[in-house]
Amino acid sequence: MLDLLAHNDFPAVHIPSPASRDVLALLRYRHRLVRIRTMLRNGLQAVALSHRLRLGPKLFTARGQLQFAALPLDGAFAAQRQHSLLLLAALAEQIAAVEAQLEQRAQDDPRVIRLRTHPGVGLLTALAVVHTLEPVTRFDRARRIAAYCGLDPKEHSSGDTQRFGHITQQGNRLLRFLLVEAARTTIRDDEDLRRFYFHLTARKNSAIAIVAVARKLVLRLYRMLREEIDYDQFRRRGRDARRARQDDSQAAAG
Repeated sequence: MLDLLAHNDFPAVHIPSPASRDVLALLRYRHRLVRIRTMLRNGLQAVALSHRLRLGPKLFTARGQLQFAALPLDGAFAAQRQHSLLLLAALAEQIAAVEAQLEQRAQDDPRVIRLRTHPGVGLLTALAVVHTLEPVTRFDRARRIAAYCGLDPKEHSSGDTQRFGHITQQGNRLLRFLLVEAARTTIRDDEDLRRFYFHLTARKNSAIAIVAVARKLVLRLYRMLREEIDYDQFRRRGRDARRARQDDSQAAAG
């Protein structure tokens, strides 16, 4: 350690800016509110199922709520229904208020605007990526981004044998969760990532495939931030690079 300090090679610890700390705190707070909402909804689903009302996610639609309100409940079940519905209404207001604050912080940030041009990347994912990775110049290689997010596989090697296992799950858990959720939407709208996903599902299960898509997604977002380009520019550069490689291979073959 003394030698590292003497040669000024000691790795610096990154401290996020006050603005980034504020945004990340809001994202974590919203995530906690959503988890509480999920717990309440699961409890109401249990009440509905115990009284033979099987609607699944439709329980929380307007029609489902009318059916749920018509259930003849008494005692603890009636109290749980009443209190949980009141709490859900209050939570909805709080979540909307937090999202409004996040939207306000994002509206003038060109980095967030740029990332949101990518299919599947919304307000929460864009803010999490920007304020977790900022400044992106501290990462000299794209793979360091995947490792920082805990999306790199664990390596179990011995001698000449190299084996890779599940992802490390290190780094920011909320960012990793948002990236995986964004990946589920991205594969519906991005042709390349959809093709990559289905190619993997032919050999591995869908959970592993979607995590692999999330890894590719964060590397794309890193490049968009580093090069200050939007999704259309990213696609154009990718097509130009593929065309150049094809021309080079044809020239070499000829």
